[in-house]
This record gives sequence, structure tokens and C-alpha cells, in this order.
Amino acid sequence: MSQIVRRLGVAPRYRGSATGATCPDIFELADGNFAVIGTDATDSLDAQLPADAARADDERIVVITRETLVRAKADIPDA
Repeated sequence: MSQIVRRLGVAPRYRGSATGATCPDIFELADGNFAVIGTDATDSLDAQLPADAARADDERIVVITRETLVRAKADIPDA
């Protein structure tokens, strides 16, 4: 398994998560992939996936806040 290299965007506490109860986050990994912490919404969204989308048994659909992604935008590489 790859290691976390850096956070994209700002820490959850700067997005209003003072208690740790809701801490969506995005991390870049050493292998170039990304890890996302979000709310598991697989049960509610799986049936709504478009026909050309699929989810493997070991994959989950997670939801992050819009603010989490917007605040990470500047840190996401173009290539």
C-alpha cells in the first residue's frame, strides 16, 4: 500500500470541522494516486450510477463536501 505524501486543500478544522465528526479530506499518495475520506454513500447511490459506470466489490462510493474539493482545487496537478 502506498504512503500519504500530502493533503490537498486545507485541514478539516479550517473548513468548520472542530469536533472531528465530519472530516472529509483528500490526500495524494506516493504512487501518484489519491485517497479520499468521505461519507460512505454506496447504498444510496449505487443504483443511480450511469450505465457506463461500474463499482467493484471492494470499491465504495464516498461523498465529500463541495468545499473540500473546491479548497483542494489549487493543489490538484494538471497532469
